[in-house]
Amino acid sequence: MNQWRIHLPVLFGIEAAAGDELVALGYPKAAITRENGVVTLTLDSEEEAKDAVARLNYRLRTVERVLYEVATFPATTFDELFERAQQVPWERWLDHGYQIVVNGYSRKSALFGVPAIQRTLKKAIVTRLAAARGIESGHIREDRRVGRIEVRFAIISDQLTLLLETSGDGLHKRGYRPLRHEAPIRETLAAAMLHYSFFLRHVENNEGVYDPFCGSGTFLIEAAMMLANIAPGVKRHFAAERMAYFGKPRFDRERELAKREQIPGLENRLFGSDLSGEAIGQARANAARAGVDHLISFRRADIDDLTSEKLQEITGLDRLLLITNPPYGERLSDHQTAKRMIASLGRLADADSQGIAPGLRVSVLSPDEQFESIFGAAADKKRKLYNGMIRCNMYHYFKYFAR
Repeated sequence: MNQWRIHLPVLFGIEAAAGDELVALGYPKAAITRENGVVTLTLDSEEEAKDAVARLNYRLRTVERVLYEVATFPATTFDELFERAQQVPWERWLDHGYQIVVNGYSRKSALFGVPAIQRTLKKAIVTRLAAARGIESGHIREDRRVGRIEVRFAIISDQLTLLLETSGDGLHKRGYRPLRHEAPIRETLAAAMLHYSFFLRHVENNEGVYDPFCGSGTFLIEAAMMLANIAPGVKRHFAAERMAYFGKPRFDRERELAKREQIPGLENRLFGSDLSGEAIGQARANAARAGVDHLISFRRADIDDLTSEKLQEITGLDRLLLITNPPYGERLSDHQTAKRMIASLGRLADADSQGIAPGLRVSVLSPDEQFESIFGAAADKKRKLYNGMIRCNMYHYFKYFAR
């Protein structure tokens, strides 16, 4: 291969944020392509690509997984699929004894039966490995206790792409949230919303952050990690660490580099509240696990007891970003209660036809198509995002007027 490609699946609507992260890490814009649900990075050398696998697993905040492309070719019949997949040099990447799992999908292609595709690819991989290892029986040893390597495939318009899954658990699993609040926002989505809200840029202008429905604390913990330049993957491990092709030393070097680049001694500009005392307890424990509890102040509070003046009193700041994911009425409350929460949020922001309270910016994720009328003001910008399978909008307010 003359080029090496890394595929980065993302939640729909987060493609731009992931592309921006890659540019911030020093990769050229020309090497980055964005499509619905995936961002691709193309590199010119194999060593650079292997280094990137370690770096991206540790550093990317908005991406779900890091997938390493090993082959791509057309396939319209199962015979063609088997023959072409068997020609791929799997012995370069797949270690002895590991369990090999094949997963993927097919869209707009002659080959569409996923179980049959999985069986055919697995047979081709095993056949190739057995021949390369001189095993006459055609069978190889696979032991889940030794390890697990996942091969992913994507067939789109009869073009097959084969990839190594290098992350293991999804990258949203940072390692700080083993306790599950009832309906937490995914870490990658929270990080993207902070990015789209230009959070870091405004912190430089003495702006703080407040989440009045903080739940398990995800927005604030992600914000704190961004402020302190804590790599989101620094407290966890990845599937590729155990693969000889990538090598554990490469991941160890990247982990130590990430630790050295953390920023100590920051002031607390992050605040959150929730009606649930249990949620506040979980948020504090999660922040402690993430190593950022000193950067966040949590309190139990009802949003109806808060005002913009009260926020200034609590935070000591006259500029704040309100960023939150209020209840939807799907699991945590009924729809009328969810609408009342939106109205309360609008009241807190002093929203009306003139905008919102001076000194505030607001970013809210909501599936309610009537959000703006309930909130009390038209958003300055809307962005379509998905929270799990729920189609939402991010409503962003950043224009306010002196009153």
